Amino acid sequence: MSLIALGLNHKTAPVDVRERLALAPERMVDALRELVSLGPVREAAIVSTCNRMEIYSRVAEGGDEALVDWLHGQHSFTPADLRPYLYAHREDSAIRHLLRVACGLDSLVLGEPQILGQIKTAYGQASEAHTLGPTLNRLFQHAFAVAKQVRTDTAIGASPVSVAFAAVSLARQIFGRLDTKTALLIGAGETIELAARHLHANGLARVIVANRTVERAHALAEQFGGYAIALSELSAHLHEADIVIASTASPVPVLGKGAVESALKRRKRRPIFMVDIAVPRDIEPEVGSLEDVYLYTVDDLEQVIEENRRSRAEAAQQAEEIIDTQVHSFLDWLRAQGATGLIRDYRDQAGRLRDETLERAYRLLRQGRSPEEALDFLAHTLTNKLTHHPTARLREACGEGRLDVIEHARHLLDLGQD
Repeated sequence: MSLIALGLNHKTAPVDVRERLALAPERMVDALRELVSLGPVREAAIVSTCNRMEIYSRVAEGGDEALVDWLHGQHSFTPADLRPYLYAHREDSAIRHLLRVACGLDSLVLGEPQILGQIKTAYGQASEAHTLGPTLNRLFQHAFAVAKQVRTDTAIGASPVSVAFAAVSLARQIFGRLDTKTALLIGAGETIELAARHLHANGLARVIVANRTVERAHALAEQFGGYAIALSELSAHLHEADIVIASTASPVPVLGKGAVESALKRRKRRPIFMVDIAVPRDIEPEVGSLEDVYLYTVDDLEQVIEENRRSRAEAAQQAEEIIDTQVHSFLDWLRAQGATGLIRDYRDQAGRLRDETLERAYRLLRQGRSPEEALDFLAHTLTNKLTHHPTARLREACGEGRLDVIEHARHLLDLGQD
């Protein structure tokens, strides 16, 4: 059995590939159950975000190929199309990868905290699907603890850095002040809420929140003195927006080229700054070809984010040192699981020898022998029984010249050096 992390992310695959692989939340439990129904796959969890699609699994021989084949079949990729974008981490490398992801060290925005919540969601989905075994369950719990330690012991989370923060930073670079601007936020999830908070902190004049569920949009808009609309009303309000930030879970674009062209005419060619954070994309890519539209995807935020990476480099190095230690800690636990059965069998054997010898000692007492005689018999017999087989195996090893066995036995029995 081996541990593997198989997937792709923003570093290895462009957004059009990532959006084809993205799994909708309502599909996740079924997908996980399909994975563990594959012969070699014993445990599975899937992390699917706008920037990554990763499968964490405990597999038997042939499991790597089974996981890759499943990805091909699910998303209509040929092996030749998909393999250039995939990476596979095994054993200690897989452990290190999950810990780095949980701590935000593998994110588009170095140290961003949202990924930890997304990994906790993935853990919850795998728990619901009953696809977590003892290894993955322990690994994810370990990742949560390490992420908390890194946040506590380093400055990796000292400033509010996220994709949403990067989007707002870019808006400020384009418009300067935001106190005369209107933002249209499409979606009402965590990323959009973060964007709303950063926009509000930068003095945004007005916010409109559009969402499939209007009640949820209203709850978010109310926090910032804005108002809510349904997704079906986008075309009627798009012309009001100077800034559009979109992040929904829709499998198809919610904003098309025609709607944006109409809005630009009503705006008398005043520009619109748009950021599409969603994967799959919420805004048709063709919108970017329109004059007076500045359209950015998550991949385009790299330059803004690079400045934040430099400021966090020292904290990230400290985090890497913590992770080094914690990888070894988990490996120690993992290795110990291999000895669990052996230890149990050894203790059971010793317990049986104890019970047998103790019963014989009780029999001597019932026959009228003295307590001293019974205790002598108990100590002498139990010692002989416990040492008989190890002593016999050591004699065999000596006779065969197996010095390695002798040295391992010396260590195991804590006999020190001769």
